[in-house]
Amino acid sequence: MKIPRRFRALILMALPGVLILFFFDYMVMGGLVLAFKNFDYRLGIWSSPWSGIENFRFLIASRSTFFTITRNTLMYYVIFTVTGMILEISLAIAMDQLVFKRIGKVMQSIFVIPVFISFTAVQFIVYAFLSTDMGMINHLFGVSVRWYLEAKYWPVILTIVKLWSGTGYGAVLFMSVLAGIDPGLYEAAQMDGAGKWQQIWHITLPLLKPMVTIMLLLSVGGVLHSDTGLFYQVTRNSGSLYDTTQVLDSYILNAVFHNADFGFTAAASFFQSVVGTMLILLANMAVRRINPDDSLF
Repeated sequence: MKIPRRFRALILMALPGVLILFFFDYMVMGGLVLAFKNFDYRLGIWSSPWSGIENFRFLIASRSTFFTITRNTLMYYVIFTVTGMILEISLAIAMDQLVFKRIGKVMQSIFVIPVFISFTAVQFIVYAFLSTDMGMINHLFGVSVRWYLEAKYWPVILTIVKLWSGTGYGAVLFMSVLAGIDPGLYEAAQMDGAGKWQQIWHITLPLLKPMVTIMLLLSVGGVLHSDTGLFYQVTRNSGSLYDTTQVLDSYILNAVFHNADFGFTAAASFFQSVVGTMLILLANMAVRRINPDDSLF
């Protein structure tokens, strides 16, 4: 089939993205077979003996550990999603309501910067605040808390770091929706006597609902996936904090580094993917029944 000349430039532009998607998302799918094999380096992936579901049994064999990491994963997903969504919407509306629009554009650029800072660098910023001897928090409040040995503080610490990192970027996404709202709606509401809060409640928030629904649906698929950099690097992988900081992704990374058991790690990743796929299908089905226009498919 001959490709029309007017489409060739577009296809060329899309080619790098398609190749990345193919090599890093589709070709690696063959590695899922490791979840059902007893991997042997000498034999390779395809020649290694089959082990059935033994790797999955090993995953849930330690019930206390499996329960803890699953609980932490779900807990942080709920905390990050709820608090993040509220702050992102609030920040987007606040910037949209600014009288001086140029200041709003500068603030957008500033708020987006943290998302580009690797958690490898963020861990040093956090350490500067929480170090027992030289930390700013201990010096400022005159305390000597050993933050990297006290697990009870870290749900709050990780939430603050996560919100600092991602709230600005999320707010910019919501601002793109706010920019598309017809100003005539606000003018009509103003003529009817509606104040700013009433306009936000009856116009802005309802028009943001489709975007909120889509973002929630997309996030449900990664409910068992967490930001490995946040939980592994920011906590400095301190064993004393595992009770409140270890999630499935950091647990898998530790297993790779310490045991190099790729069958087990493949089983854990497969478990995450299956659960995520089922949840996103169920969530989309529920949304489609309530409001078909807001569903993904």
